[in-house]
Amino acid sequence: QVQLVESGGGLVQPGGSLRLSCAASGSIFSINAMGWFRQAPGKEREFVGRITRSGGSTYYADSVKGRFTVSRDNAKNTVYLQMNSLKPEDTAVYYCASAYLSAPGVSRSEYAYWGQGTQVTVSS
Repeated sequence: QVQLVESGGGLVQPGGSLRLSCAASGSIFSINAMGWFRQAPGKEREFVGRITRSGGSTYYADSVKGRFTVSRDNAKNTVYLQMNSLKPEDTAVYYCASAYLSAPGVSRSEYAYWGQGTQVTVSS
């Protein structure tokens, strides 16, 4: 079992920045790639970005490319989502997830464990 705990969400004005963290514990040896998803009210949970175990490869949804950055610190068992130039449409609950695969795609089914989510609200 893997436990994931997100933190860092909150209220931010449009154009602002936030950094989310996701701390992993449990069977960490089984964790390969890590991903971030988000879910806005009334919408499906959607892929945001993911990073390979080594951190050498990242992949992003077109909607966040150039604004969001996924990184990880394996010594701290933590993955991060740096969000810049935030827009009201980025408002959602953000979830981190772990995968057994080395380079999973955008489907939720490719991720085995999920955190409880953290709320991000972008509003003036």
